[in-house]
Amino acid sequence: MQQNSRHQLSLLARRPDVVTDILQVVKTVIAATGAWWLSDNVLNSQMPFLAPWAALLTVHATVHRSLSRGAQSTIASTLGVALSFVIGNYLGVSVWTFALALLVGLAAARLPWIRDEGIAIATTGIFVLGSGFDSQQPFLGERILELCIGVAVGIVVNLLVIPPLRDQQAARYVDSINRRMGDMLVDMADELDDGWETAEADGWFKETESMSHELNSAWQSVRFARESQKANPRDRLRRKRIPSGEAQDSQTSSEDASYENILQRVDEGISHLRHLTRTLREGSYENGQWDTRFREQWTSVVRDAGRAIADPDAEVEPIYQRLEELSVRMAEDKGLPERSWPLYGSLIASMQHIAVIVDDVASARSARESG
Repeated sequence: MQQNSRHQLSLLARRPDVVTDILQVVKTVIAATGAWWLSDNVLNSQMPFLAPWAALLTVHATVHRSLSRGAQSTIASTLGVALSFVIGNYLGVSVWTFALALLVGLAAARLPWIRDEGIAIATTGIFVLGSGFDSQQPFLGERILELCIGVAVGIVVNLLVIPPLRDQQAARYVDSINRRMGDMLVDMADELDDGWETAEADGWFKETESMSHELNSAWQSVRFARESQKANPRDRLRRKRIPSGEAQDSQTSSEDASYENILQRVDEGISHLRHLTRTLREGSYENGQWDTRFREQWTSVVRDAGRAIADPDAEVEPIYQRLEELSVRMAEDKGLPERSWPLYGSLIASMQHIAVIVDDVASARSARESG
């Protein structure tokens, strides 16, 4: 049991999202501690907590966000210091002026261009007015300098200490959804080999809804991955290592096989899969048995489609062509009850849509991984 726990911990420690979170904590500690040391030992500041506080606010999950939020933090904190010195100098420090500083700071925090870090206006005012304003009054420039040092240290640490790239997390989400779609199709084929029950169709429908929720998380992760590449020296160094010709081919293939394109196709696949489960659920209420030949051939196609979308390296016969051949054979079969065709036709049409998406997703994954 202890060995199993160690194995689980080892797998957890190798997950890209866990590694990124751990690195983010470490970098934040380094940035805040370094900013405090500079403020306390180099500047001999009487308020050495301003620099580490600014550094703490600046180390974000991506370099681009650290730069943009760092700029906002600098502006907001500077406004907070200036506001505190104006109110403290002209109105003095009292309960009412303290409340006035907070009121103005919180109102200014709603400005669109510093909304993300606007709360720093009010919090900086609290620090300055609440830590002995009379002794701090002559040092307005030093307070602003400390804040700038904190922001600069945070940005430098996030640039130099393994700048985060979230592409592995995005790939993990995309591949997870592909596997779930493929596993569901394989499970559906196994169950339908012997017929179906309403409860099973309901379970498949709920699974497609769960996939849609995971797809939303995948979109967020992909957007995060794109943001993590902006202003990231790791991404630029990685591209420089690739020869120019290969880099151009890789860029072309990655554009064609981008996460966004894959997720759009997967979203369509989930929609058709949901329609397929609705058809099966409605068909389970009807009397009569499946035509054995249709059931065996159709479930074989469904199973192979599942294998192909879960594993692009799986060797299966062309799915769309097999569906066309199945449709022709069933149409030529005079013994097939006419009232069965609306159900069978809907099942074939849904799988034809999914088959096209399966091919697109599988080829896109192969291009992305080779690139």
